[in-house]
Amino acid sequence: MFMKKGIHMLEISNNSTGTVNVIHPTIIWDDEDLILVDTGYPGNLNEFRDGIEKAGVSFERLTKILITHQDIDHIGSLPTILEESPKKIDVYASAIEKPFIQGEKMILRITPESIEKALESLPPEVPEDFRRAFKFRLENPPKAKVDHVIEGGQELPNCDGVIAIDTAGHTPGHLSFYHKASKTLIAGDALIVKEGQLYQADPKYTLDNETAMKSLENLLHYDIEKVICYHGGLFAGNVHERLLEILKA
Repeated sequence: MFMKKGIHMLEISNNSTGTVNVIHPTIIWDDEDLILVDTGYPGNLNEFRDGIEKAGVSFERLTKILITHQDIDHIGSLPTILEESPKKIDVYASAIEKPFIQGEKMILRITPESIEKALESLPPEVPEDFRRAFKFRLENPPKAKVDHVIEGGQELPNCDGVIAIDTAGHTPGHLSFYHKASKTLIAGDALIVKEGQLYQADPKYTLDNETAMKSLENLLHYDIEKVICYHGGLFAGNVHERLLEILKA
């Protein structure tokens, strides 16, 4: 049944690294707009189309894409989604992340060393042609134009209000987004859910852990009832209390 407005966590399965994992982009919509937050890995277009349609919303209604940060699992299908859309979709990201998303700078996490490490992590049974394609994809990450710069504290009026929150640390310009009407935080990679509990994102994958922890304090200013984490999915416990526990740890 079609709902006039809502927010929905997608579950996008991906096996681009030779093992299956699930990521959780988010859609928010009303009568005028359909907003997608983050775009998965390269090759996820059909999964996005199916997931959005299953939520009762037409994929063709997409009007805006918000990008939390530059990592390839967040921008991977951005170019193909834009190409497939019958109309213009506006892309939003922070000023710091913009040149990485547009391909003007190489994604910070992609270095010769990290590419080699990623190749070594593939299961031994992965065929050689897959390995070559995987390496090429890392060396030539997807890119797309960012139409609008949005910074922490700015509010998009669409869909009853979506506020960008500065959660730098995982990457230098990482943003999370707060949907006012549903009191939902779309955390991106600032937080993760593991075995039903909310945690700070793994420091191993965080470029500046000190800044990342400090950024979590910005979340305390919002009345958050639910958190959607890109890795791990939904947390619906006492968010404020849990954030304080994380900050004190």
